Amino acid sequence: MKKIFSLFAILGIILASNCSRIPENDDPIIGYWEKVDIQTTSQTNKQKVLQKWTFNDAYLGRYNHEINSQETLRTDFKWSEDQGTYTISYPGTDLPEQKVTLQQSDKGEEILKDVQGTIVAIRN
Repeated sequence: MKKIFSLFAILGIILASNCSRIPENDDPIIGYWEKVDIQTTSQTNKQKVLQKWTFNDAYLGRYNHEINSQETLRTDFKWSEDQGTYTISYPGTDLPEQKVTLQQSDKGEEILKDVQGTIVAIRN
């Protein structure tokens, strides 16, 4: 009797695990985005500021901030989408939450713009 019960238990576990599927997230924001700024620190000095976002399909991502190729910040972020507006939050940091929309530039590039219309990042 114990063998039959064990067999049914194993079959039940196998059937239950095969029925549960993780839905595929194919949101267009998934991928690598970046923004490069050249800032003037004095009349002769300039610095390159690079911001990089990597969005994954689990509504998470990685943000990197570099100045002159030196990493100054690396943190994880969460993202969500509601009616075409994406919210990016950086738990455990002082970084403010960002709300962006995915748009096409005049050159055909995919860009993220904030609610004021400023370009936040370009798909790389």
